[in-house]
Amino acid sequence: MALLYYTLGVLVFVVAMLASIGLHEVGHMVPARAFGGKVTQYFIGFGPTVWSKQVGETEYGVKAIPLGGYVKIIGMLPPGAAQLADEVETDADGNQVLKIRKSNTGLFTQLISDARAAEWELVRPEDEPRLFYKMTWWKKVVVMAGGPTVNLAIAFFLFWGVFATVGNDADPSVSPVVAQVSGCVVPASQDQRECTPAELREHPSPAAAAGVQKGDRFLSWNGEKITSWRQVQEMIRGNGDRTAKLIVERDGTEVTLDVTTQVTPRPLDPANPSKLAPVGFLGVTPTTVAHHGGPLYTLGQMGGMVKESAHAIAVLPVKVWHVGMALVGLEERDPNGPVSIVGGGRFAGEVAAQDDFPLQAKVVSLISLIAGFNFFVGMFNFVPLLPLDGGHIAGALWEGVRRGWARVFHRPDPGHVDVARLLPIAYVMTMAFVVMGVVLILADLIIPVKLYG
Repeated sequence: MALLYYTLGVLVFVVAMLASIGLHEVGHMVPARAFGGKVTQYFIGFGPTVWSKQVGETEYGVKAIPLGGYVKIIGMLPPGAAQLADEVETDADGNQVLKIRKSNTGLFTQLISDARAAEWELVRPEDEPRLFYKMTWWKKVVVMAGGPTVNLAIAFFLFWGVFATVGNDADPSVSPVVAQVSGCVVPASQDQRECTPAELREHPSPAAAAGVQKGDRFLSWNGEKITSWRQVQEMIRGNGDRTAKLIVERDGTEVTLDVTTQVTPRPLDPANPSKLAPVGFLGVTPTTVAHHGGPLYTLGQMGGMVKESAHAIAVLPVKVWHVGMALVGLEERDPNGPVSIVGGGRFAGEVAAQDDFPLQAKVVSLISLIAGFNFFVGMFNFVPLLPLDGGHIAGALWEGVRRGWARVFHRPDPGHVDVARLLPIAYVMTMAFVVMGVVLILADLIIPVKLYG
């Protein structure tokens, strides 16, 4: 049964991500058409075509490798000065076709030339007004931003649904009421495991030894009144290995306890749980209530995610390098490091297969996982580098700045920004993305990160 649930979780995640990819491409296609652009292809996946159908001027289809998708908008690259169409020929069907000269020298120059030629092969004279590069700069921004914006919108609505119903466990309201007492002292990395009988006898936690019980409300610590769990945490950590007088409320009665905290390495920063510091330890877990919120609350939470995602993207190459080192056996894989969509599928399977998880918890975890992946995909695509959408957006914005500057100072129109000149960078970045993707996928297959156990 566990295998069935695992498979179901993986399938749900895969289908959801394929749907997200499809909607991402719709985010490009709809505004492109609305602005008069010509979309000739809409495909989910890469590689050999599995299925396709021509509807009007657009071919819709599915390809064999479901790791992305694309829409083909004609005229993405303008003709270069050395490659302007200088003749019109008639093909076998009697249609007129623009021909592009290909006389170039130099590796990068030839790459750019070949890309322009491929771009213009199917452009017909009647398509001239519909070419993407001829759109005004702000229309280009809308078209290219449409895809990642759809991913962010998917993440927003999924997170909103979770926050409005079951609440946000990552942003809990914490009260100074004990939810759980640790039976023994275990390393921070093993907090989730159960204590052995020997550990319960020989190494009881300070809280268990002092008689702290589940449901106790902390009232004061060494005579200082307690108003929040953060205050309790600071007092415990700062107490070292000394004895403190703790007063708790239990069943309506005040109970005084002498507790002797123990110094043990613990994480001080939730964002960096692997970094430990020796602090006072008691062995209690607070009662938490998930925070509920609507659209404004969700936007606020996603605003915090923007900063986290920006940092994750900035350090991604270094993180992937360490994953590569782990893949060849030179390091241990960081459980908090990056994963591929394969790793996301494994996470979904693990969540679905947990016997001790109620159905609601499984559904919420899967929805949050899908929302998180959509959010990261959206943010990543806004990085201002080709071949990402952000690279085209940056080119269009620069075009708007140049032309606006020229109008203000009555200078000649500088024309369209030629993103083809950045294609060598795009090719290098594409190779880098492919390498990082392959490393992460192999690692997720061979040395996967596990959520449980």
